[in-house]
Amino acid sequence: MAVSEKNEVGQAASPVRTLQQIDLDRCVHCGLCLNACPTYRELGLEMDSPRGRIYQMVQVAEGAPITPAYLEHIGLCLACRGCESACPSGVRYGRLVEDARAGIEQHVRRGWLARWMRRLIFVRLLESRGALTFAGTLFYLYEASGMKALVRGVASMKLLGRLGDLAQLAPAAEPPFFFSQIGRTFPPRGDGRYRVAFLSGCVANVFFARLNEATVRVLQRNGCEVVVPEGQGCCGALHAHAGLREEARKLARRNIDAVLGGGFDAVITNAAGCGSTLKEYGDLLADDPEYAEKARAFAALMRDITEFLASIELNADMGAVDAAATYQDSCHLAHGQGIRSAPRKLLAAVPGLEFREMLSPDVCCGSAGVYNIAQNEMAMRILARKMESVRASKAQIVATANPGCMLQLQAGVRLHGSGQRVMHVVEILDLAYRNFKE
Repeated sequence: MAVSEKNEVGQAASPVRTLQQIDLDRCVHCGLCLNACPTYRELGLEMDSPRGRIYQMVQVAEGAPITPAYLEHIGLCLACRGCESACPSGVRYGRLVEDARAGIEQHVRRGWLARWMRRLIFVRLLESRGALTFAGTLFYLYEASGMKALVRGVASMKLLGRLGDLAQLAPAAEPPFFFSQIGRTFPPRGDGRYRVAFLSGCVANVFFARLNEATVRVLQRNGCEVVVPEGQGCCGALHAHAGLREEARKLARRNIDAVLGGGFDAVITNAAGCGSTLKEYGDLLADDPEYAEKARAFAALMRDITEFLASIELNADMGAVDAAATYQDSCHLAHGQGIRSAPRKLLAAVPGLEFREMLSPDVCCGSAGVYNIAQNEMAMRILARKMESVRASKAQIVATANPGCMLQLQAGVRLHGSGQRVMHVVEILDLAYRNFKE
């Protein structure tokens, strides 16, 4: 990360004992987390393992300077939280790395270009429907003009270097964008059993509009009145992961105000990365006297779409989906929320679908929010390893439960696959419902 000559790298952090320090003390340095860490598996370096990063966090918390090496090692972490599943001591590593990045944000003055880019992405783009609509329109024109196919063709010949890998990650805009559905209420198909709110996200409204529509349809088919609340917006997950805590808190308050008091049985998201942060609003706003209790009430209602559907009596009126499918665990669903069986239960309910478990399904694919852009070289190395497991499964469908993972796996199929189709679990259910013949 570039910093200016007048930066504060070298400034010591406060030695006051905090909740972060208490969390750091839980680590007993046993090393059971090492093999669960994608960057350690790739590099074999202690400082790029959870244990090594915690050691560095402890040093900074005790007054050591924030150095360029510290910035590099913390920046290279995916925050996939695989180490949390492996840890016998219950170390909340995801919270620790977010605390570390918040500390960096507080003590390190970045170069002007980095500050401008971060404000453009995190504030001007992610928090604005108009800006996202404009960006989505540009992406659509980029694809419709043939430029996207041309650039990817040139990239496939290895003529663009790292830019070629970034070109493979470019999402497809999906007009009409789902923003037009915000504020609407969709009645249940058949007898109504539940009233739910659907949080459609920010970027997903542009690049995963069809997934959002499929989510609404599947919920309707399962007796849900689906409200897409007006006033909702970005969940703040990317902001929290980047250390922008105050921005994340501002967005959390907005979503709480949009949803709480609506008489909902559940609040639904189809993005595992968003869901993990949405469920942690209680922690994020714990020190806010006005919102602390509201945040806990909100978090208690939050459900991932797979979690919710697996907990109810699923509508079995499905047609066959004749294909073999494997499943990639989204990190923030498996490790952040502890949800592993629900997506597999839903896939098992689809007629004709043959499920094939891949090797190491809960190891990160390299997406991790904006990591695959910010740390593209490492992300692509991790993706290549993941695609080895996908190919070995010989499945035609790669299922997952997070839009970011979908983009990464789609790039993996283009670079290393054999024409597999990448689908969200809810898209497979939607296809099965549409295939049903009464």
